[in-house]
Amino acid sequence: MNYLLRCLGCGTEYRMEYKSQLCGKCNGILEVSYTGRTTVPHTFASFWDYEQLLPSGKYKHFEMGSTRLIPARESGLFLKMELENPTRSFKDRGSVIEVAKAKEYGYREVVCASTGNMAYSIAYYAKLYGMHATVFIGGNANRDKLRDIRETHNAQTVRVNGDFTKAQGQAERYAKEHKAFLTGDYCYRQEGQSIMAYEIISQMPDVANVIVPIGNATLMTGILKAFATLKEIDRKTHVPKVIGVESTACNPLEKAFRLGKRTEYQVPKTMADAIAVGMPTFADTALAYLNGMDGKVTAVTDKDMEKEQKLFYEEYGIVAELAGVASVAAYRKLGISSNEKTVAIISGGNV
Repeated sequence: MNYLLRCLGCGTEYRMEYKSQLCGKCNGILEVSYTGRTTVPHTFASFWDYEQLLPSGKYKHFEMGSTRLIPARESGLFLKMELENPTRSFKDRGSVIEVAKAKEYGYREVVCASTGNMAYSIAYYAKLYGMHATVFIGGNANRDKLRDIRETHNAQTVRVNGDFTKAQGQAERYAKEHKAFLTGDYCYRQEGQSIMAYEIISQMPDVANVIVPIGNATLMTGILKAFATLKEIDRKTHVPKVIGVESTACNPLEKAFRLGKRTEYQVPKTMADAIAVGMPTFADTALAYLNGMDGKVTAVTDKDMEKEQKLFYEEYGIVAELAGVASVAAYRKLGISSNEKTVAIISGGNV
């Protein structure tokens, strides 16, 4: 679909030919704003059945997304199995869009900051598109993920003496200095990840709650934006409550939501490396959506996630990472009634 890019900071608008995901005036985050209207398919067989809801681009239709929604052992709980994606995390939904746009714009190199999963995903799709990838990863990243990124996908990895927030700043500087396309938690990724919301509604029209792990809040804002779009198209459409979840050892968004304040940086101390983000990029956008759509944010302990990780393996025979089962831990903590159909997003399985 045709679109504009609008800066969330200064409001500057760019045509869709603009070759960056940051504002050229204030370096602010851009958001995709569509210039046309469309309909949403009621059923789907592939992620690409929703291509009309994505920014216009030259996409190769790789197999990803369209993950299963399976019943959990608990009545009323259902699991969106995002670890079934090619690199075993939901990140593929955004990476396939970002790397395609970089290729379309004529770039030869993509760069990103990551806690691990996004770097793995970006490197994977960069290789498929014949591009080079450079990734900046914070000091608390999983070493096994780093090894796979280097050895399997031939990406250049740069270890940062600091957390994700510092890595993100270095990635942005590198992109400018080396004329590389900056990927990561930005607007095109948000659009690709938003497709998960349409899939969930198609798979379970009467879902009451969707629980989403929060790192940079890109997935959560993408899902919230998609639900808002559904309401805009048809106000009679039912959309579920969105519940975000962080670790109590890194909960900047949960704290801001609970106290009604702006998000403040917090040093990540959680072992759930995939959500170890001290200052979510889309924090302000997420809070605005949540306050307008009756959503909420909660936090669970690392021990809660460790317990759920063990149970998940014992019950399903599948290894999920700590962040991947944060949604299930939140479901138990909140004591949601089994009468309310709830979808917990199992976001990844890279351990």
